[in-house]
Amino acid sequence: RMGKRRCVPPLEPKLAAGCCGVKKPKLSGSGTHSHGNQATTVPGSSSGPLQNHQHTDGNNGRENVSDLTLGPGNSPITRMNPASGALSPLTRPNGTANSTKNLVVTAEMCCYCFDVLYCHLYGFPQPRLPRFTNDPYPLFVTWKTGRDKRLRGCIGTFSAMNLHSGLREYTLTSALKDSRFPPLTREELPKLFCSVSLLTNFEDASDYLDWEVGIHGIRIEFINEKGVKRTATYLPEVAKEQDWDQIQTIDSLLRKGGFKAPITNDFRKTIKLTRYRSEKVTISYAEYMASRQHCFQNGTLHAPPLYNHYS
Repeated sequence: RMGKRRCVPPLEPKLAAGCCGVKKPKLSGSGTHSHGNQATTVPGSSSGPLQNHQHTDGNNGRENVSDLTLGPGNSPITRMNPASGALSPLTRPNGTANSTKNLVVTAEMCCYCFDVLYCHLYGFPQPRLPRFTNDPYPLFVTWKTGRDKRLRGCIGTFSAMNLHSGLREYTLTSALKDSRFPPLTREELPKLFCSVSLLTNFEDASDYLDWEVGIHGIRIEFINEKGVKRTATYLPEVAKEQDWDQIQTIDSLLRKGGFKAPITNDFRKTIKLTRYRSEKVTISYAEYMASRQHCFQNGTLHAPPLYNHYS
């Protein structure tokens, strides 16, 4: 069963969406990029009315989607665009994407996110625009920390944004304004991992089972017990990392989206599901520092990057 293919997401309110989490989002109405009374939620955490991680259609807004990991994190999967010269090539395949095709996402995008966060935390001017493509994509920036790669922030948008401004915006939004976590600090930098996910191949599924675990990210739209439209999403890696089957994933998303009534098979059939794929790259702070070594004065970690790094 194949759904109707879309190359880009449907035109819809730009609502920020958080797609993963281990903490319950705050319900104070102060969530990042919540416009109007909308709500969008994403992996893992339960959510209330529109905050950082929930969404109901209405006024224009951005969708904050986080990239949930509740269990042990995988080793970072990094891939380099040789033209960027940022990192030595790594041999592991890149996430769920076909490793034989030319990927848009590059390790340099994660390096740029680290640049932006580093400059913000140390009060330096923001880095110049990077050299990688500025084409528009739906995107997510994810921060994890420590050896177990615990989620530390993840927010993105289903509305295509030019990558230079989009990555800069969502670097800081995911690091500082994910309502599930306190803002990242300087002291946490050495333990961080940054992931950039670019979303592609949006398709309308024929039903709630018309997708594959580990291949597709999914976004569901449903009417809750109060008659309010809600959406929630998981990036492609979430169900596989949690060892969930399709039903477990759907039910988790419903709970994440704030559905509190008993979940029946008849209700699952009322869900509108969109599936998509993503290209993802991850690097550690240590890899970032190695790639930027020539940009730091005297080889010290706390000197500002040289702003002629980008032309």
